[in-house]
Amino acid sequence: MIFDTHAHYDDHQFDDDRYSLLDGMKEAGIGTIVNNAADLESVETSLELAHRYDFVYAAVGVHPENAYELDDSKLLWLRDKSHDPKAVAIGEIGLDYHYPDNPDRDTQIKWFRAQLRLALEEKLPVVIHSRDAAADTMEIMKEAASKGIVADIHCYSYSPEQALEYVKMGFYIGVGGVVTFKNGKKLKQTVDKIPLDRILLETDCPYMAPEPFRGSRNSSVYLPYVVKAIADIKGVTPQEVIDITEQNARRFYGIRS
Repeated sequence: MIFDTHAHYDDHQFDDDRYSLLDGMKEAGIGTIVNNAADLESVETSLELAHRYDFVYAAVGVHPENAYELDDSKLLWLRDKSHDPKAVAIGEIGLDYHYPDNPDRDTQIKWFRAQLRLALEEKLPVVIHSRDAAADTMEIMKEAASKGIVADIHCYSYSPEQALEYVKMGFYIGVGGVVTFKNGKKLKQTVDKIPLDRILLETDCPYMAPEPFRGSRNSSVYLPYVVKAIADIKGVTPQEVIDITEQNARRFYGIRS
């Protein structure tokens, strides 16, 4: 079944139908979902969802735009939350330079490195958010890879060449709705160049809905459109994409079938 490696079902856009939507996932062919936190509050709500549904797991971490929330005591609190049996990764963490000083780059880098250290100490993989920060992300992740960390470069948006560098480090590349867009040429090229056993399916829902739903609220039930796009690029069947990416996700997160 399809494994959605990156969702945000605790987002307010799901307030009206969150549970009815999740109740129907198995019938829609969605077997496993990892809900990724973005701030301290969503660490709690992601874990709550993970404990409500046996097929939902949580990544716990603080998104770079919310790095101002962290201090030493909050990092200790996050460490404690990472010990939850349904917590399978530290994420999403990283760098986002799209908006100047939101927060400033030094703050983002400080807490990105701190959360990477936490992941290494707790022997957990990391889910990386990187927007308009290619050089700094690459530099920091090269250092992390040398220490043995395993990462998913979520919602990949950089060049195929950089993706291949990440693959050489043993990392995975998160692919979602953008691969179905007419203007998603760079991601299509990336999917073509990297091996299928390094691709993770993701929605980033409620964002990034694939064609023909672009601009509407996204959910895991739209992932077959992403599967089809990847299958067409790679010249394999949709079922092969589903099977291999599920194996990839289980290996990355350490979730047994």
